[in-house]
Amino acid sequence: MFAVLKTGGKQYKVQAGDVLRVEKLAADAGEKVQFNDVLMLGGDAPVVGAPFVAGAAVQAEVIDQIKGDKVIHFVRRRRKHSSKRTKGHRQKLTLVKITEILTSGADATGVKAATGKGAVAASAAPAAAPAAAAGDDLTQITGVGPAAAKKLNEAGLTSFAQIAALSEDAIAAIDAVKVKPEWVEQAKELAQG
Repeated sequence: MFAVLKTGGKQYKVQAGDVLRVEKLAADAGEKVQFNDVLMLGGDAPVVGAPFVAGAAVQAEVIDQIKGDKVIHFVRRRRKHSSKRTKGHRQKLTLVKITEILTSGADATGVKAATGKGAVAASAAPAAAPAAAAGDDLTQITGVGPAAAKKLNEAGLTSFAQIAALSEDAIAAIDAVKVKPEWVEQAKELAQG
């Protein structure tokens, strides 16, 4: 059985036992992570998601945090004397080993969520959030515009109470938008009154 997962803006076809180099994840070596953005499950009965397969996940163990190969970008302009520039870059990557492909029951406890909508909703948002608080206008927070509010909603954060309950680990796990600590403080005030 194989799965196609999405992380860091890229798609990977994986099987149990594969070792991947993915964009940097907020996890230390030896930790277990779970990828919730599964686009397809393959095997005897293939399942294609629309866009994601509901309830499916891929669990992996972080081996190490590494840097990619050095990329040198050399720019030289014609007919311009001494107009040269060299830029170097080494991408930060995480080395993970795929341990298990879950076709259903992806809400495993004790596993750190790597990416995905289900990850933020399950690990960061309070389970007993009041139903009346669902669907707050997040643009009332200073610095959150319509685009950031849309990304927060896509990440499963729709109310002030959910943002107010975010821990530092949960903030680091959100890939869609960079949540600022000031937003959490303002969300606490807005949730109370």
